[in-house]
Amino acid sequence: MKIQDAMKLALQAAREFEGATAPNPPVGAVVLDSEGNLLAQAAHERAGTAHAEKKALDYCREKGTIQLARTLVVTLEPCNHQGKTPPCTDAILRTSIKRVIYGAADPNPLASGGASRLRNSGLDVITGIESDACQELITPFAYRFKMKRPYLTLKTAHLPNGSMIPPEGTKTFTSPSSLRFAHILRKKSDAIITGSGTVLADLPLFTVRHVPDHPGKRRTLVVLDRRERIDAEWKKRAQELGFETLFPDSVEKALHELFKQGCLEALVEAGPTLTRSFLSLGYWDRHFKIIQTDTGNPEEIRVEHNDKPAAMEY
Repeated sequence: MKIQDAMKLALQAAREFEGATAPNPPVGAVVLDSEGNLLAQAAHERAGTAHAEKKALDYCREKGTIQLARTLVVTLEPCNHQGKTPPCTDAILRTSIKRVIYGAADPNPLASGGASRLRNSGLDVITGIESDACQELITPFAYRFKMKRPYLTLKTAHLPNGSMIPPEGTKTFTSPSSLRFAHILRKKSDAIITGSGTVLADLPLFTVRHVPDHPGKRRTLVVLDRRERIDAEWKKRAQELGFETLFPDSVEKALHELFKQGCLEALVEAGPTLTRSFLSLGYWDRHFKIIQTDTGNPEEIRVEHNDKPAAMEY
């Protein structure tokens, strides 16, 4: 197997758990023998469980092939610190691995340095393979350190004339395919941010329904409720659906609390007023616009990226 193909396998494994690993990033790993044959493939599944490297090596032990392991291919630089789990560098150095290939450097100053330690221990360490894809995979994780807030995705639906207001008597004007896309965005998010006006108008659930969700995932539902209009019954219902709930009175307080919680990505699903607030403040990184067509064909989905995102200051 070519190294580039091995890294693509590692990326594929990691992407299965986007939205499940906070405050850690999604990471995938592959173990090869000296001939490039695949021995194991694994991913980090959630915080507190084994990292991808350790898990892949453990799979080799379970199959009795650990003595054949020579190359470890991993999407993120192996960590070099003791957190809820031991350093991945320790796990690697206890094996017959001779070469480590990683895609993106670790942006966490507490965990970085793994590549240097492995090199100093005599291993061949290589980077630059599928580096753009690996960096994209950890964008929300990197943003948390750089911007002191979650990576913010805005999702809005529009009529052909640009209006975000559904026709009278309806709550949505998106097709099944667009709903599935929206629920994929929810699945990848650690928090959903909305406004009290949206809650009062639509009584939305904000759950993941059109795609399988991560088992046991508990998201934070943030409702900007400056005037304290949300009643106790709706709050109870949200908690029964598995949400942690926050009801801050400002965007800044919401983002600060999510940052403290370790949230990596938040999805903003709100009406025109709150959406404009995020846009004007610069607190957005990616904006998906689902635009209904005049022809009745499936909606067009456009994406915009913010080239001057605003960071939080504390």
